[in-house]
Amino acid sequence: MAKTPSSGGRSLRSIALLVALATGLSKVAGLLRQQAIAAAFGVGAAYDAFNYAYVLPGFLLILLGGINGPFHSAMVSVMAKQKRQDSARLLAAVNTLLGLGLLLITVLMVVLADPLITLVGPGLDPEIHALAALQLRLMAPMALLAGLIGLGFGALNAADVYWLPAISPLLSSLAVLVGLGLLWLQAGSGIGTPAWALIGGAVLALSTLAGAVLQWLIQLPALARQGLGQLRLNFAWRQPGVREVLQVMWPATLSSGMLQINVYTDLFFASGISGAAAGLGYAGLLVQTPLGILSNMLLVPLLPVFARLTAPEQRDELISRIRQGVMLSNASMLPLGALMIALAAPIVALIYERGSFDAAAARLVVGILMAYGLGMPAYLARDVLVRVFYALGDGQTPFRISMAGIGLNVIFDWLLVGGPTPSGLVLPALNSGAPGLVLATVVVNLVSCMVLLLALQQRLGRLPLISWGRDTLLLGVAALVAALAAWGLANGIKWHGDLLGLMLQVGLCGAVGAALYGLIASALGVAEARQLGQQLRAKLPL
Repeated sequence: MAKTPSSGGRSLRSIALLVALATGLSKVAGLLRQQAIAAAFGVGAAYDAFNYAYVLPGFLLILLGGINGPFHSAMVSVMAKQKRQDSARLLAAVNTLLGLGLLLITVLMVVLADPLITLVGPGLDPEIHALAALQLRLMAPMALLAGLIGLGFGALNAADVYWLPAISPLLSSLAVLVGLGLLWLQAGSGIGTPAWALIGGAVLALSTLAGAVLQWLIQLPALARQGLGQLRLNFAWRQPGVREVLQVMWPATLSSGMLQINVYTDLFFASGISGAAAGLGYAGLLVQTPLGILSNMLLVPLLPVFARLTAPEQRDELISRIRQGVMLSNASMLPLGALMIALAAPIVALIYERGSFDAAAARLVVGILMAYGLGMPAYLARDVLVRVFYALGDGQTPFRISMAGIGLNVIFDWLLVGGPTPSGLVLPALNSGAPGLVLATVVVNLVSCMVLLLALQQRLGRLPLISWGRDTLLLGVAALVAALAAWGLANGIKWHGDLLGLMLQVGLCGAVGAALYGLIASALGVAEARQLGQQLRAKLPL
């Protein structure tokens, strides 16, 4: 990445590396957390119920409170242009305004937990339903915490503090690991049995809440050091900046909410498939680990740059940065998705297959993971394009596209999986099971990317879409060849099924596929692939 000064004088490359390191540590901790959950509960009642209970608090924590979420993006877009003393007053006012609203949502989640679970999972077993309602009540305070976390971390990024927001999810994972460790001391090998489902589910929910509390507490000293830590109510909601933040935040939140409705839609159809919700959770974590690292590497440093390149005379530079974000997204996610498909079985066996997670659970997750692999490029490319609109102060366009995506997702879920049929309406279903839910989302994201690109073309003009499409196709060809080579190597050699054998199978086959992809992509003349290859060769001791 070219060097673009920020307020702190750092280059995009140094910021991306810092964020990648911090995010990588958080994702490793998240992977360990998910392995512990898999070993403890498998696809049993405690974790199946948790996936339904986590829909609302998880949406608020990950999207509103997370890096690149709407609260974070809105604060960065506005505060990157302000003086520090103005930013402190703005943060206090927005915290007060949104905190009051999220406190009301917290109360409603506690009171309405039972009907909310019915809404999300109408086909749930009564025991799982009751456990999910309990877990939702325990995690309800995450609604308030999510808003405070997202606003605070957005303010820190605008002040060129990147390490802390990226590392903070590590605390959530550690809290869950500690909770499961204490539970294991009490339950031992019976932790995954039905007798411990109620206690295990409660511990999982409480430790998740504890992680959110830690994420909020850790940002307070950093905000104070930056002169932004005003822990007091501020009702000056008409001050400059508040309206600008809300103009970006509300449509962005609604747009992100539309994405969460897609998650709800998938769980609605999954409620009649045994273990499907748990399987979606396990496979999703394997995808989100590399996706989250690369997303933060690209979006965290690029979002302030997009926001500073909105003047008409900077149009060419903005288009260049959009190309950079989109093509680096494609160059990284196409091979990752292809290799995820080719090596799905050994990856799942290596990461999860132990304890309560048996071969049947592995087969379920393998199919879902392969479906996720198809959609990995579209997930990240869509995020890049959406952030361009946020930087331009336009949250309406992504919102409208997300609204249309909801309808498409329902239709594709229905066609691919089947489900409850409204009176008088009969639609055929392919009954493809849990992987069909993911494939429906993949199609919706691909359509969304194309529509977003066309909307940007109409707004900015001069986007070289044909050139971008050609280079993306070339990268896709390189990724396909790499995946075939990795699959052939993985299945052509008799690997040992123990931990060491699986590590060698995944590591060596993945490395061969990645190296082959790099060689082919560079030879095909894609500029971003050559750039990445040159940087890697410069760092390797040859």
